[in-house]
Amino acid sequence: MSVLIYLLPLALGLGLTALGAFMWTLRSGQYDDLDGAAVRVLSDDDLKRR
Repeated sequence: MSVLIYLLPLALGLGLTALGAFMWTLRSGQYDDLDGAAVRVLSDDDLKRR
């Protein structure tokens, strides 16, 4: 039962760290253009260079 004294703050700390990282990615614009990468994969840029 005394192990909860260590595990509970550790779990809360990890959860808050993950939430902070997610909020940082939201603010930095990581999710602004979700369709752009899918379209870029299909483009034939290497054919235009030849």
